[in-house]
Amino acid sequence: MAEELYKKLGINDFEYSQIKKRLKREPNELEIYLFSAMWSEHCGYKHSKRYLKKLPTTKAVCPQENSGGIKTGSHIIFFKAESHNHPSAVEPFQGAATGIGGIIRDILAVGARPIALLNSLKFGLLTEKRSKYLLDGVVRGISAYGNCIGVPNIGGETNFHECYSSSPIVNVMAAGIVNQNDIKKSSAEKGGIVILLGSYTGRDGIHGASFASKELEDNKEDKLSVQIADPFMKKNVIEASLEILKLKGIISCQDCGAAGLLSSTSEMAYKGNCGIELYLDKVHLRENNMRPWEIMLSESQERMVFIAEPQYINQISKIAEKYNLPISVIGKTTNDKRYKLFLNKKKEADLPHDILNDCITYKLKAIKPDYIEQYKNKKIQETDLKKEDIIKLLKDSNIASKKYIYSQYDYTVGNRTVSRPEKTSCNALWIKEENKFIAFTIDSKPEQTFLNPEKGSIDTVYEASRNLIASGFKPLGITDCLNFGNPEKSDTAYQFINSIKGITKACKKLNIPVVSGNVSFYNENDTSGILPTVTIGMIGESNTNILKNTLKADDYIYLIGKDITDKSNTGGSLYLKIFYDFTGGNVDSIDYKLEEKLSRFILKNKDNLTSCNDVSQGGLFTALFEILYSAKCGFEGNIINIKNAKKALFGEITGRYIISTRNDFKNILRKNNIPYRLLGRCHKNKFKFDYFSFNIKELFDIYENSFKSECEN
Repeated sequence: MAEELYKKLGINDFEYSQIKKRLKREPNELEIYLFSAMWSEHCGYKHSKRYLKKLPTTKAVCPQENSGGIKTGSHIIFFKAESHNHPSAVEPFQGAATGIGGIIRDILAVGARPIALLNSLKFGLLTEKRSKYLLDGVVRGISAYGNCIGVPNIGGETNFHECYSSSPIVNVMAAGIVNQNDIKKSSAEKGGIVILLGSYTGRDGIHGASFASKELEDNKEDKLSVQIADPFMKKNVIEASLEILKLKGIISCQDCGAAGLLSSTSEMAYKGNCGIELYLDKVHLRENNMRPWEIMLSESQERMVFIAEPQYINQISKIAEKYNLPISVIGKTTNDKRYKLFLNKKKEADLPHDILNDCITYKLKAIKPDYIEQYKNKKIQETDLKKEDIIKLLKDSNIASKKYIYSQYDYTVGNRTVSRPEKTSCNALWIKEENKFIAFTIDSKPEQTFLNPEKGSIDTVYEASRNLIASGFKPLGITDCLNFGNPEKSDTAYQFINSIKGITKACKKLNIPVVSGNVSFYNENDTSGILPTVTIGMIGESNTNILKNTLKADDYIYLIGKDITDKSNTGGSLYLKIFYDFTGGNVDSIDYKLEEKLSRFILKNKDNLTSCNDVSQGGLFTALFEILYSAKCGFEGNIINIKNAKKALFGEITGRYIISTRNDFKNILRKNNIPYRLLGRCHKNKFKFDYFSFNIKELFDIYENSFKSECEN
């Protein structure tokens, strides 16, 4: 009976033997359910924990809490990214909506008011009906939830590749602000009461943690593992929680996310080195006859857990009543370091909290995949650049404007947002509490990470930093969301371990910490898996406003940083996929000294720049076109400087920006020893470069409307 149950719940024979050894007995049925969740990949991080410890956290605030942060003045900006990939593949609307709900609770749990949302989305090609269905559902889920709770969705990225057809990536990021004296941690203390606030507990989302810890299958049970969102309830939970957390008698707080009541309460006891007793008959339920394991593993949304001093229950209850929220006292903390569950006074489970929360960890068997050398040595024969190639690039779903998506989001609510999404490389909020600005960005480079996991991950971190620099902000810290296939496979293990090395190296070079993060494994099915997708969310700081695009006719436009040559490495560039259906080549290496020189120069001279854009996906042409589109003006000049025109225009190499100035900037660039090339000048309505001439308004129309047309047809 026990063997049949633990195997059904995803516990293997070795893990079960370790559980028995540590307990010195057989676990009962309920306890097997508890271990199945807490020892799952999603909760236990058993394949990644030992490697994540290598990430730098110096200067991070509370990096071991629900969310980590960065200090700015007397306030802390908490931020975190998480994945909701598996649920979104099954129920895209609810999967994305509850992904937003979950990440908001992580910010809320440390006492911070949520102030920003971002997302990084990956789907299969839009020629597939399923990809369109997933895209539509995910965007509507993010929009419906985020818009209702009053938190602006200020930025993101959306990309398309056939590898995401069956395993979409839905990574969401949230940020919040709190005074440094008002931070709440998740460690419990003995002598407190356990309070559950928010929605009634039902059977929705049961096995959500274990569901996210396995390869996707097409079955009905997966749909039962997807949680149901209630944004209107969440808005009340946000306000009530922030009010409750101001009370002096609140000891700690946790959100009910993966594994529901189980993970939140057991982690609180473990971190506080105390015990907890829960009385399951006191939990306010939405459904009758729920079994103990269903109550504990339910992932019903919009619930928070507080540990409070007993004398504060009346004040807490009044706040809950004010916001029309259910509330229950469901247990107490003890000094015996045991995790005990009771139902109608009958003891149902009794475990040492450390065994439940400290699962075994695995050392990954990493072997460099054969494909890396094979793809590295692949070559193509460049073909001549034609006028229609420009049109094809601008129409591609990875390049074309995503206005169709971000116009569905409310990015201004809250009165902090300082610019529209298409106006800058990132977006910023006014932090009125400190009279300064904080910028946010989120980025990934799966193709480069696939070809070279370490270099690709380094470039992903630097790509995020360039977005901030291009808008006039100094990078402060990152959160990561690491999306991979099955870690038990040697190639995935190699990708993961070397991505960690890359992130670590890049952050140390930039002198910034990793404040929080998330790992999502098993993003594959029987036939295919995703590219290793390292998503980096980064924040930056400035005492002055964002560097906006004020480009106008006759401005000088320069490329600064590396120039492209015949020998430049452009492996993983999008143009290779678009024009040659090619994956391969060498990934460009970061020139750390050049990156530092460019960033210092831009930040020092940002008041003299009329625009700045980093050169990334789509290469030099796309970076130039984006600032022209934003300013609604044209260009005349010379861009191509090598015989391979496509490589010159579209090749993606690191350490480059497009800048524009009102006056000739050559002397200043020379004085600062900045590599540069004058590309040309802004024109009122002409778009002409080298031997090509276009109607700029027609190009703008193609760029702005082709993605929407592809989604709707």
